[in-house]
Parts: sequence; structure tokens; C-alpha cells
Amino acid sequence: MTPPTKPGARILVVEDDANIRRGLLDGLELEGYTVQAAADGREARRMLAQCPPDLVLLDVMIPHVSGYDLCRELRKAGDATPVIMLTAKGQEVDRVVGLELGADDYVAKPFSFRELVLRIEAVLRRTRGDAAGAVPNELGLGAHRVDLVGYVVQGPDGATPLTPKEVELLRFMARHAGEALDRRVLLSEVWGYGYLGTTRTLDQTVARLRKKIEADPAEPRYLLTVHGIGYRLVV
Repeated sequence: MTPPTKPGARILVVEDDANIRRGLLDGLELEGYTVQAAADGREARRMLAQCPPDLVLLDVMIPHVSGYDLCRELRKAGDATPVIMLTAKGQEVDRVVGLELGADDYVAKPFSFRELVLRIEAVLRRTRGDAAGAVPNELGLGAHRVDLVGYVVQGPDGATPLTPKEVELLRFMARHAGEALDRRVLLSEVWGYGYLGTTRTLDQTVARLRKKIEADPAEPRYLLTVHGIGYRLVV
């Protein structure tokens, strides 16, 4: 059974527009969340260190430290806190940049508050669902051992770090091991509800993973392509 996403989930809203910040704070508290708010990147850094949230709503264009830079810092430090990026930009390239930095979802302004709440619930459900024990903490793939908690692959050539998005993709595929998973399903479940980008991001993530978990990435044995559909993980 998937754990409930609320009440009690802590959300940090990082938004420099005072009206939007107040609206999000009030609306999310009415939804049952515990909400903190920061107006710039430096304030957000301090709050993240003092009271780590369960999820961050992160505006891209904030003073002092941009949302992109803050997300990059989190992931580089090994912090897998879910991040939903908020931005006035709507071009695909901006969405791809945010997602490739390790964001879990991307919402362009103006957005529907109800849709935002659904995306928050979907991201929390995915990340908290992993804690329910449906997937082991380690996957054995031939000579490679994938540590889904430590975000690292141990192989014949030593340890190789994994990004949060790579781990999330492996976790979802491990829950459906042996199944042919449609690209659209993988994008929706791993990159977020309503993801509007192309499958290029997924394909690039798979290519990077194969270099880390396969003895021969050109002839994969574990992360397989299912032509015309998507991918399958053989555990």
C-alpha cells in the first residue's frame, strides 16, 4: 500500500514574486501541507540546511542563486529531495535543462493550482512509494551491484555515481522488472505528470545508465530496448 502524501509533507516554496509566494503558501497549507517559503536562493539554501523539506517548489529566475544552480548544487551534493521547477519560460529547451539537472518535474507559469497539486502528489507518491519496500535497496546486474540508496554502481572498474533521475528510473523499472514499458509511461512516471518534452531525455538517460551497469553498452543484457515500445529491465 502506498503511503499517504499528506498531511504533514513539508514543502519549501522558493519564489521571488511575493504575490505568487503568498498564494502558494496559503493554498498548499489549505491542502494539508506544512509550507515554508523563501524569496531568493541564499534564503533557500539556509532553509534547506536547517529543515530539509520533503519537496521543493523552485522558481528558476530567483535572485542571488538561480533555480538551476540551486538544483545543480543539491544533486551534486547527493541530495535527492524532489524538486518541481516553476518558470515563466515555456520552451522545450528550458524544460530539458531543468530535468537534466535532476528536477523531478517542470511547471510553466501561468499554471493551474489544481494541476500543480496533482503534480506534487504524483512526485511525492513516487518518491515515498520507493520507501514502502516494493524495490530492494540493491540490484544485482551481472558483475555490477547497483546501490539504490547510496546512488552508486559497484563494478569491476570500481564505483560509479548515479544521478537521482537514473536511480528513479531504475526503481520504477525494477518494480516492473521483465515488462516492456512504453516510453510515454516512463516519461510520465519518472519525469512527471504532463511532461511535454520529447523522448530524447529518456533515451539519453538510458544511454548513460548502460555505460554504468552493462559490461558492453553496445550489447546490453539488462536494460533492453523493446523496438516500437520502449525499454525493459531484466533483473
